[in-house]
Amino acid sequence: MPKRDIQSSKKFSQKEVDLAQTPLFFPEGFEKIFLALYFVTLPYIAGLMFLFFYVAEGQIELFLSLYEKQAFILTWSIGYEIIAALILLWVVKMSISFANESRKPGIKKQFRRP
Repeated sequence: MPKRDIQSSKKFSQKEVDLAQTPLFFPEGFEKIFLALYFVTLPYIAGLMFLFFYVAEGQIELFLSLYEKQAFILTWSIGYEIIAALILLWVVKMSISFANESRKPGIKKQFRRP
């Protein structure tokens, strides 16, 4: 079993970030345009998928009747909330895994009844 470098995991917040190596889908020179485009389209698509699969239960006729009466901003806000909840869950998962990785390797807490 390889040893983990505990010193590097404790300095996580002090690591340097190189944006040139960050895997983002922003073409060079068009970052602001694509950021605005993603900000509008991704929540809207997530909202449409929620309406189609959850509310309309996959029925095209019911979805089209809902879609005719649905405002753009309402569909966008549903998708925005879905994406925000997924990102929060991802952050919690990352923080729990980081806490588990940075724990000292020899210490295991025993369960004790209160």
